Amino acid sequence: MATATPVAPKTVDLGPAAALSCRECGTRFPLGPSFACVECFGPLEIAYDFGSESAEELRKRIEAGPASIWRYAPLLPVPADVASKPNLNPGWTPLVKADNLGRELGFTAQLHVKDDSGNPTHSFKDRVVACAIEAARAFDFTTLSCSSTGNLAGAVGAAAARAGFKSCVFIPHDLEQGKVVMAGVYGGELVGIEGNYDDVNRFCSELIGDPAGEGWGFVNVNLRPYYGEGSKTLAYEICEQLGWRLPEQIVIPIASGSQLTKIDKGLQELIKLGLVEDRPYRIFGAQAEGCSPVSAAFKAGIDVIRPVKPDTIAKSLAIGNPADGPYVLDIARRTGGAVEDVTDTEVVEAIRLLARTEGIFAETAGGVTIGVLKKLVETGQLDPSKETVAINTGDGLKTLDAVADAGLTATIRPTLDSFRAAGLASA
Repeated sequence: MATATPVAPKTVDLGPAAALSCRECGTRFPLGPSFACVECFGPLEIAYDFGSESAEELRKRIEAGPASIWRYAPLLPVPADVASKPNLNPGWTPLVKADNLGRELGFTAQLHVKDDSGNPTHSFKDRVVACAIEAARAFDFTTLSCSSTGNLAGAVGAAAARAGFKSCVFIPHDLEQGKVVMAGVYGGELVGIEGNYDDVNRFCSELIGDPAGEGWGFVNVNLRPYYGEGSKTLAYEICEQLGWRLPEQIVIPIASGSQLTKIDKGLQELIKLGLVEDRPYRIFGAQAEGCSPVSAAFKAGIDVIRPVKPDTIAKSLAIGNPADGPYVLDIARRTGGAVEDVTDTEVVEAIRLLARTEGIFAETAGGVTIGVLKKLVETGQLDPSKETVAINTGDGLKTLDAVADAGLTATIRPTLDSFRAAGLASA
């Protein structure tokens, strides 16, 4: 009787990524499309072997790299030749010196806005999808998918189209029309689910275990450990753009909480690799009042995140049961930061404030961040005498309804008399 020949496991080239490691118990697993520890059900994240390159050599290699997140390929779970593959090549977005906004809010130190609306699909989600798609290639997936509050759906659709993958993405049925159109234009399948984001996410988790989802890479579920690492590039860029130094304070919006936790991970990696000087920094989280379970837990001094049903115009942050919420609390408390929330009215006011002072039109998530920044200064939780970075994650053209009353100042006849009569002439 013939004996079956054992099949050797496929060699996976994801650069310095060495293993998956449980954030709770530390158990390590081989690289693969897994997101939960089989020992304790804790979340998995990437463990690295960065090698023995000196900080000076690594810094020079980064600075000589492309003007995209791939300049940081030596620190990401991607192959060394990633920049040559079909990808959207996001990143290296502006770090804007927000002097006008700073003066209005009472800053005496430099205030910056990291404006990620300049990414290919106009949100930071292009960063995380770019990393996830390399894992999808490595694991031979044929279809890219996700559960999304809007921006991720567009990022997956665009990246899949560029890279030659099929795509099928799932969103709540009542998203802003701008995000629906942007997600649907790339030619993949776009499916609305009756319910909120948490309902969509539960459905996707069920689909992963069903034969109907075979060959599918869900970027924020079974590829989540790789996907999440894309957010570290915000930390890398901010520090490099500051001249290889840590910001003293940083304000970050919270949806699932992954962006905030991965920015902190990125800052810690830069410190350990000797690329920046180790010094204290404070991290602040921003939520909308209508979906603020992390803020509520922080203010109550508890560690348990109690899920809520979202009710806010900031739909891209409307995750009522944020997976990384407990870790956000840990980071805010460890760094001496805070988690705060603002009303929908304050969100709209903040969108207008950022547009009026810095010419940056933010979507509602950016309004949450700037609104919380303003509130943190007013309540004394954030120090305006320390260098601060606030992150704008997306473009206001995606959430036009929030400021739909903006428009014409006046309608006049094409005559100077009509112009003057409207009170528009200079004194």
